[in-house]
Amino acid sequence: MKAIVKTAPGPGLELQEIPLPELRPDYVRIRVLQSSICGTDLHIYEWDDWAAGTIQTPMAIGHEYVGVVDAVGSYVSDHFRGELVTGEGHLVCGNCRNCLAGRRHLCPNTRGVGVNRQGAFAEYVSIPVANVWHCDPNIPLDILSCFDPFGNATHTALSFNVVGEDVLITGAGPIGLMATAITRHVGARHIVVTEMNRYRRGLAAQMGATLTLDPRERSLAEIMVELEMKEGFDVGLEMSGSPQALDDMLAVMCHGAKIALLGLLPKDEGIDWDKVIFHGLTIKGIYGREMFETWYKMTAMVQSGLDIAPIITHRFPYHEFEKGFALMQSGDCGKIILDWAEA
Repeated sequence: MKAIVKTAPGPGLELQEIPLPELRPDYVRIRVLQSSICGTDLHIYEWDDWAAGTIQTPMAIGHEYVGVVDAVGSYVSDHFRGELVTGEGHLVCGNCRNCLAGRRHLCPNTRGVGVNRQGAFAEYVSIPVANVWHCDPNIPLDILSCFDPFGNATHTALSFNVVGEDVLITGAGPIGLMATAITRHVGARHIVVTEMNRYRRGLAAQMGATLTLDPRERSLAEIMVELEMKEGFDVGLEMSGSPQALDDMLAVMCHGAKIALLGLLPKDEGIDWDKVIFHGLTIKGIYGREMFETWYKMTAMVQSGLDIAPIITHRFPYHEFEKGFALMQSGDCGKIILDWAEA
């Protein structure tokens, strides 16, 4: 089968022919129709320090996709050839305390599709049946191909009650944009999005942000005056991985505010713990999705009118993946889809 492969350490990816993935007794093999490019894939493409310390080569990458069931293992009884499905990208051990307690998203032994094992930038991907998600066929394929990052955004945005609250989102990458749409959909009052890229600020406004700003040009304190906010933001969603963005956020949170951290911050960066302690802030780290409560919620939100389609800005056939990665590097894009239907 054709696959986009990290063949060796160093920048770049290659389109190669590789063997079909193994179909174990409790696995489902999926024929991929569409996949989407994630920031993680860009890290692997560029071969930064994280990728160099994490990725084993050669390996097909990619973990965001939608497809149809091609084959099922001998133990599988509830999935059938031709069904529209996607998959939870975190494979958990099933035996640790968190897995046994139903907190699978907190499994310390998680392995990632396209990160720690063969991925979904390929004609076929094989995953455990416990990771397969039945898709609503009324939801467009573009949206379904993004359910993995949409789940990250949902997990982050709904970690704390945002109904009627003032929300600050730092970073308008695809997940920050999705979080903007989600918080608007569920009833936040003011949603302020900070982002240095003009193109993505425009997308954030389209997704329901009350105001967007380049933090190099305007301060959050000014924005608070403009919105007649008295005490600070109630909920913060840190999506950028920028230490400065987090510092800016801490400075404008109200007493008792809550912050969800999805962006990956540098390991050696400190923060002003006095603001956390004396303001009584709650900080929650987010990794992936809650299995499978997050999946139910994002499906229901789309079914009830949430539209994240404007976030999907570019589409390419799989063999033009280099164009997609170049756009990702520029930042002048939202979500990028790779089409495998004609492979």
